[in-house]
Parts: sequence; C-alpha cells; structure tokens
Amino acid sequence: MKVIASSIRKGNILEREDGQLYVVLTAESFHPGKGTPTTQIDMRRLSDGVKTTDRYKTTEQVERAFVEDMDFSFLYKDGDGYHFMNGETFEQLQVSEDILGDQAAYLQEGMKVILSVFNGLPVGIQLPARVVLEVMETEPAMKGQTASSSYKPAKLSNGARAMVPPHIQPGTRVVIQTEDGSYVERAKD
Repeated sequence: MKVIASSIRKGNILEREDGQLYVVLTAESFHPGKGTPTTQIDMRRLSDGVKTTDRYKTTEQVERAFVEDMDFSFLYKDGDGYHFMNGETFEQLQVSEDILGDQAAYLQEGMKVILSVFNGLPVGIQLPARVVLEVMETEPAMKGQTASSSYKPAKLSNGARAMVPPHIQPGTRVVIQTEDGSYVERAKD
C-alpha cells in the first residue's frame, strides 16, 4: 500500500525496492525556508537487524507493508525470547529481543500490547504509552533544590533508571513514559 513519506510513523513496516521489510525507528520531517521539504526515516531491516537511513521528499510515495496489528498479553520471558498470548484465540507468539529493543524493560506480566504480525511472524510491538513502577533507590534531596528546576537519578523496580523530581523517595510509585523512559507524574494509587 503506497503512502506519502510524511505520514510514516515510528513502528510502521516499510517494504523497500530490494523487497526487504524494514521497521521504522524514527521518522522526522524537515521544512527548510527554501527548498523541498523532506522526511528522514531511520529504519532496521527485519531479516538481519541492519540499520539504514533514507531521505524522501515529503510527498514522495513509500511502500508500506500490510501488517496486521493484533492485541496480545505478555506471559513470560525465557531463554528463547518473550512470549505473548492472543486473548481471543489463545495463540502464543514468541518475540525476539531485537524486536523489543529498549522497551523490553517495561514489560510487565499480563500487560496488554499490540503486536504487528506479517505473514504469521511478529515484526513490531506497541506497549502502553505509560507504566507504573516503584522507585527502588534514589539520592536524598539536596537542601535548597527546587522541584521545578532539577531532577535526580532513580533506580526503578524494573532495573531501568529515570530522572525524578527531588521530592520522590524510595518506595514511591511513579508513572513512566515507555517510549523514552521519562518521568511523567507520581502514581495516583
């Protein structure tokens, strides 16, 4: 299915001229004062993980592969990869670590995700936008530090690190953005 380059988003699957499938890592449009607006797309080849960058005119046609997005629940991780189950058909799919990338740290048992499936193989994943995690350890707040201007490093229950406001203490549950691992707010529970 042909779409214009400026409509491509992170996670989309493209089919290039070489017949290979690529997952979009980033897509950024540039609109210079003079000249033609362009869209730069960073992508990774699904077959072997090779990364590449292409630049298109924003109105240029790009071949988007037909990928079925399906709802799955995360079950567990083992030596073979990450295992997910479709709640309707009870079909299980195994996803390798290179498809998940940095997002693997935010997976929680029973978490609902959207898997992009092409010809029966998982090629991409979308996690919920935010997850709630507990702060395991953080530095004590410095006297005179204002909450608006500075953040301090904290280790979260999933092992990831995030920058949190000075008033956050160990044991506090916080909301984290899964896309970039940034602090959003204190959890409301």
